[in-house]
Amino acid sequence: MWSGRLRKHAGTLRLGVCRKLEMAQELGSGRSFSSSARSPDSGIHEDVKDYYGKRLKKTEDLVLNVCLTPAKALPKYLRDALTAVHEDVSSRYYGCGLVVPECLENCWILDLGSGSGRDCYMLSKLVGEKGHVTGIDMTNEQIQVAAKFIDYHTQKFGFSQPNVDFLQGYIEKLGDVGLKDNSFDIIISNCVINLSPDKKAVLKEAYRVLKDGGEMYFSDVYADCELPNTIRTHKVLWGECLGGALWWKDLFKLAKEVGFSTPRLTIAHRIPVTNKELQDVVGDYKFVSATYRLFKIPASCPREKCSVTYNGSIRGFKEKLEFDVNYTFNEGEAVTVDEEVAAVLKSSRFADAFAIKPVGKTAPGSTEHPPTKSKETIVDPFKLTEGLEVTGAPSCGRTSSVQGKGCC
Repeated sequence: MWSGRLRKHAGTLRLGVCRKLEMAQELGSGRSFSSSARSPDSGIHEDVKDYYGKRLKKTEDLVLNVCLTPAKALPKYLRDALTAVHEDVSSRYYGCGLVVPECLENCWILDLGSGSGRDCYMLSKLVGEKGHVTGIDMTNEQIQVAAKFIDYHTQKFGFSQPNVDFLQGYIEKLGDVGLKDNSFDIIISNCVINLSPDKKAVLKEAYRVLKDGGEMYFSDVYADCELPNTIRTHKVLWGECLGGALWWKDLFKLAKEVGFSTPRLTIAHRIPVTNKELQDVVGDYKFVSATYRLFKIPASCPREKCSVTYNGSIRGFKEKLEFDVNYTFNEGEAVTVDEEVAAVLKSSRFADAFAIKPVGKTAPGSTEHPPTKSKETIVDPFKLTEGLEVTGAPSCGRTSSVQGKGCC
């Protein structure tokens, strides 16, 4: 049933090719975002709002299918939550597959660039009535679509009152819409940060509104090096998430400057540029869709190498938890982790799912294993995708995880 729905969705996307090519020709190539009458940043904001608010009417209007992350089988509880979202909301979805942390019960979640609200409504079912989901988007048309279905989903999920709200504003300026310091357990973002002209401001604001131990879990598009202006000022490429893509190494630099933990890669897939006109602009530059997780580790949390044992308590991940591409935790198996991973597990909502002991203080008789990882620690998303076939077929069935202390 579920695979049939995905095949139908893929077929719908293929039927939209003619409309996509018309849109690419209509928008043209190489035109600058900025003008003499406004700042470059405001120009980008206005062009993105126009692209997502007026030009795109449904998913198949996208020129490129950048949601090319490998599909994984969805647990039933995620399938149920996703299929419960109203069709009018899902049909205006432009993200990179699913960005779904684990163990969401009772969490307070912020969705940066929430669009029509698909992810927010799915998450609102998963967090339950004691949790809450806030979506923020700068596009008035998208906010209107999302807000229209609040009552519908409240009744659909059997809640006595809504546990989701939507704010119109900029993800670089969360304070302008009243979001306070230390307010959220989790922040998600689905292929949106690349659309921002000031990515450091986005990360700084995310860090500010996260609670200690909180996590930013997000998918985005990255380039294999710094992009030239011919790509960065191309309206279609920017609107389609390529023109504003960060060089992946710059993410690590910005995260460190803001105060986040080292970005931890969870999944990645190369993005093919199949449109001939756009291929001519992109040339040899390469792009990847990748999901990273960043944590706000309290300064008081000790940094020491530890042996950690997963207890299998996270919903949907009884036997193992794939923390990132370098660490997989099997139930009941002691694993030695580095200082930062230990601090993340101790301070985050993962804490209750692990027995954590400094190295050398493991329980008698326990079997300790080194971290599950490749020959070298992988941080480069392009390295992770080496040897994987790059095709134009979309695969939006991915699910990813993150989860927590206090809100589970």
